[in-house]
Amino acid sequence: MTPPQACHRRFALLDRDGTIILDKCYLGDADAITFAPGALAGMQLLRDAGFGLVLITNQSGVARGYIDQNALDSVHRKLGEMLAGEGLHLEAIYFCPHGPDDGCSCRKPRPGMLHKAMADLGFAPAQAVMIGDSLADMDAAAAAGVPGIRITPPDASKTAEACPDFLTAAQRAIALFC
Repeated sequence: MTPPQACHRRFALLDRDGTIILDKCYLGDADAITFAPGALAGMQLLRDAGFGLVLITNQSGVARGYIDQNALDSVHRKLGEMLAGEGLHLEAIYFCPHGPDDGCSCRKPRPGMLHKAMADLGFAPAQAVMIGDSLADMDAAAAAGVPGIRITPPDASKTAEACPDFLTAAQRAIALFC
């Protein structure tokens, strides 16, 4: 397969659980990380097309007391090491540790983490795409003015607009810009 031609600098804003890794429900054990189908190949495709990779993830397990900040940091550190072993790098990791009723501006479906990523990394909504598996991911993308690409969660019925896996979503993201 020929690598896609590099685009102008773009950013892929990636949900974590259910999108790039399998959803383990409040993952606190770094050794339990398992990549979702097509995730590594899709992220490599995005990288090769010139996209920066940014993690945008709700982590209410912290607020709920299921995991602590150290466990979350350990999971993200291990995820970074695993990605580096595949030649991949996350430009940044943004997470919301709040619960659904905390009223914060960062928890998806609110766009706070996306806005922070744009401000910190210096890109506009037109330079980004959000890939996630939930309606909250898509709503956050829409609220930030960023196109959203949804991966069909395993327990959901398949829809024409949703992608069956991360690789297909990555191909669709690249097609939006190149």
